[in-house]
Amino acid sequence: MTKNFRGWRKSRHSNPDGHCVEVGRAADGTIGVRDTELHGMGPIVEFTKDEWLTFLHQIRSDRG
Repeated sequence: MTKNFRGWRKSRHSNPDGHCVEVGRAADGTIGVRDTELHGMGPIVEFTKDEWLTFLHQIRSDRG
């Protein structure tokens, strides 16, 4: 069963030329990430809340 993600928002770090990602949330707290160029028709990468927090921590610490 496909989860119903809501509240999709574009990353503030997205490029103005349309190369963007969007993040949404499912009712169970799962975070979904998708490519905006596919207009909601492409795959969604799903993260648990803990996986998402680990992912964010890692990319933020890599900015160094």
